[in-house]
Amino acid sequence: MPATASGGERPEEAASPSPSASSPAVSYCMGTRPEELTARLAATASAVGRPVGGACSVGGGGGGEDGEHERVRTLREIKNQIIGNRTKKLQYLRLGAVPAVVAAMAEPGASPAALVQAAAAAGSFACGVDDGVRAVLAAGAVAHLTRLLAHPDEKVVDASARALRMIYQSKLAPKFDVNNDENMKFLLTLLNRENENVTELAANIISHSCDSNTEQLALCAAGVPQRLINLFGGSMNLRDACLDSMTAIIRNNWEVASRFALMDHGKALRSIVALIHDRSPRTRLLACLCLISLSHASPCHFQDRQIKTKLILVLLELVEEPGHVGDDAPLALTTLIKDSVELQKQALSTNAVQKLSNHLLANSLESRRAVTILLALAELCSKLEESRSQLMSVQASTLILEALKHTCADIRVAACSCLKNISRSSKVKQLLINMNISRSSKVLSAGKLSCDTFIAPLVQLLYDSSTSVQVAALGAICNIAVNLTPRKSILLHSGAVTQLVHLSKSMDPTLRLKAVWALRNIMFLLNPKDKDFILKELTLSTLSSLICDSEQFVQEQTLALVHNLVDGYVDAVNYVIGDDGMILNAISRQLNNAPAPGVCTHGMFVLTNVAAGGELNKEAVMNILVPCRADRVKQSFVVNFLQSKDKQLRVATLWCILNLIYPKCEASSVRVVRLQNAGLISQVKGMINDPCLDCKLRVRMVLEHCLDNADDGFM
Repeated sequence: MPATASGGERPEEAASPSPSASSPAVSYCMGTRPEELTARLAATASAVGRPVGGACSVGGGGGGEDGEHERVRTLREIKNQIIGNRTKKLQYLRLGAVPAVVAAMAEPGASPAALVQAAAAAGSFACGVDDGVRAVLAAGAVAHLTRLLAHPDEKVVDASARALRMIYQSKLAPKFDVNNDENMKFLLTLLNRENENVTELAANIISHSCDSNTEQLALCAAGVPQRLINLFGGSMNLRDACLDSMTAIIRNNWEVASRFALMDHGKALRSIVALIHDRSPRTRLLACLCLISLSHASPCHFQDRQIKTKLILVLLELVEEPGHVGDDAPLALTTLIKDSVELQKQALSTNAVQKLSNHLLANSLESRRAVTILLALAELCSKLEESRSQLMSVQASTLILEALKHTCADIRVAACSCLKNISRSSKVKQLLINMNISRSSKVLSAGKLSCDTFIAPLVQLLYDSSTSVQVAALGAICNIAVNLTPRKSILLHSGAVTQLVHLSKSMDPTLRLKAVWALRNIMFLLNPKDKDFILKELTLSTLSSLICDSEQFVQEQTLALVHNLVDGYVDAVNYVIGDDGMILNAISRQLNNAPAPGVCTHGMFVLTNVAAGGELNKEAVMNILVPCRADRVKQSFVVNFLQSKDKQLRVATLWCILNLIYPKCEASSVRVVRLQNAGLISQVKGMINDPCLDCKLRVRMVLEHCLDNADDGFM
């Protein structure tokens, strides 16, 4: 069946019964070289003529029956050689055998035996080898196999259905347009067949082709979910295929999920809940995945706390299962608890962190399961301090360190994800104007997350050849860097800054974003000497380019970096207004272009910090907000900011105005007049009843400062 969201198992390649060892067919073909068999198959294809009385006449050589028997023997030998043998498959692909195999299915007078062998061979070529799928599709196998589903011989139907299932397990298989009425009728016909191989194929096609909301609704309207539920009474393979299809139909679709939850007064839902207790581990996993999709698509219809707890317990049990089920169970658990404090607390109460950690410690880091368990642990640590504390035992921290240095890129990524979430905290969250990063002071400060131990390998991963590893390492460094000064000192002396600057110039926008974000966090509350060091590495030219980057989020993080640079460091303002105002000019261009609120907000906070300086600084900011020009037609962008729906942008703008007109400064009254003439003060007056309390407070402060600066009856 098609791979499920959990990376489902592939159907086994099952050979048709072969003749006994004494059969002439075996002694004739067994051990024949692929080159000979390919040539022989091509020869039989050209030799077989029109059917005569149920047999085939043969041109140029033997009789019709002999030619047909030879083709069957050749197809059977090819099939038997390639089943489960990737090397043989590739060899036959290079020899061009697939078109001849598919041609045997297109032969009008082909015998059922030949059709069975040809279908089995075509399916085997498509099983687990992308090049095989491409070759089978290019030869037109899908159309021929679909036609053969109506063949009167049930063995031909079975072989064709199995072959199509192998094709549809690949992402390369063609999508089936269920919005087409004729296609929908055909699909319903397959679902209503008595042959379980055919109904299982129909379920596989649905799983493979159901991507959009319109497709999900069309299948629901046609009664497909009810039919799938009815098929649960079939074989284990059919039941699993139907569960996979139900998950595809429900996924991220509130309307379909709601209808399903209420189907037959909840009987359909209860039937899936019952399957999480099935004796088959794979069925239990697929039932869990279906319920997880339902809970995400329609939370209001899935509020039973006991069922959610049971899902967690079942998935933790399935981690111990061998094969794909055990590999995919942690991934399903991650999906279930993602972004949910309630479910993460439930998982914690079932000792999920301890159980997963113990499994990881007891087994090798070489398997895919190590990746999925690390990702599950990362999610478990994303919200709860207690989970982080449990994970960062001495043994577990050593294991994460090993994972950071592992040869497998996926394991390195997963280990970085763990460290990223360990260094966060919902308890110790600090909502700062220029920083919205949470950190775990309990875990980090307790020494469990050793600076020397983890930062060095993390920095090394910044040089990794895998972009995904670099991105993951940057995420971990971002969270760690915002915390305590000693860690920043280690980062500064580890070569991290040089590589971060290098990555900030990457062609990959995600790398640029994460690199700038890390620099921003390192810059936060840093001492002046170290700020100078970073800026020397970064250069004003690079900083200016990043402010005007093509990606909005890079612009935003760069402006936040500049904000942290000038925060509390008077000399840093000289960098911003010096060098012919390169940085200020870049900020001015961005603010005048009125980009996204986040960019504008951080830009205004930079100007706020600059305006906190002396008269030269204030004048530089005034010339951006209210340029001295003869042409007064264009309204200042500041008016738009004060009218913004984004309260943070309004607050940042009011702070900037406050710093510009602070009483007793040399030219404050002059700046008040300029702001008044530009219409900014009247706009502030209109905000006296702003719905945001912070804005309302700043508005009153601005108006009070205006009065303090008034002279000769102004105002």
